[in-house]
Amino acid sequence: MTETVKISSGNQITLSDDALANLGVKAGDQVDIISTQDGALEIRPKRRTFADLRGIVKLERPVTSEELDRWVAEARGRNVEGDVEE
Repeated sequence: MTETVKISSGNQITLSDDALANLGVKAGDQVDIISTQDGALEIRPKRRTFADLRGIVKLERPVTSEELDRWVAEARGRNVEGDVEE
């Protein structure tokens, strides 16, 4: 996919809905811009790792692995057994 965009006076570019969908990002998401050896720029969605999330949530007690599994499954829109919720 090739898309030509214009740089605004504020040094901003606007990407089309198709380009954003291809990247899997939406307004407010972060992207990484990577300079390649041949001088090109690549735009990649910023993906967080579990290490990036360390310390974000403060709990008064330790979390069990079962609780963590349930929370991850709920965040993915599934129950603990992995079935898709309807």
